[in-house]
Amino acid sequence: MVNSRVEASAVAVTGGSGGSAGRSCAGCGGRIADRFLLFSMERYWHTRCLKCSCCHAQLGEIGTTCYSKGGMILCKNDYIRLFGHSGACNACGQSIPASEMVMRAQGNVYHLKCFTCATCRNRLVPGDRFHYVNGTIFCEHDRPGGALLSSHLTPLQGNSMMPDQKVC
Repeated sequence: MVNSRVEASAVAVTGGSGGSAGRSCAGCGGRIADRFLLFSMERYWHTRCLKCSCCHAQLGEIGTTCYSKGGMILCKNDYIRLFGHSGACNACGQSIPASEMVMRAQGNVYHLKCFTCATCRNRLVPGDRFHYVNGTIFCEHDRPGGALLSSHLTPLQGNSMMPDQKVC
């Protein structure tokens, strides 16, 4: 079973010269003898070792919060990119496990089964054209207001469906 729990954890910078003797880094396993060390997710880290699993940014340098989901440690930007603002499906509100394939539209994330036309309830798949109107998905035949407007028509690309753990 995949752990779909999300943890937002503070990244605290601590002086390490005196009090860090004997502490091991959770990232590399090495002894921490640096002047500064990080404390996050109930573990100690070298500043160079606490990195985002996707973009590899050193988390102590880019903010004071990191996210942990599905065995990944993420910066805020990558967490939002992968899981949306809430880590939940925009249609049903349920949590999306880190290993599950998803569909994306306008920055929102959906379970495959939830990415459906609001009118006919048909599932949309990569390659299908759809309309995204005020946060609601419509297939190309059911757009409110009738006529197809190519400027509002969005084709689903093959890369819109991806396993979240492999997008990095």
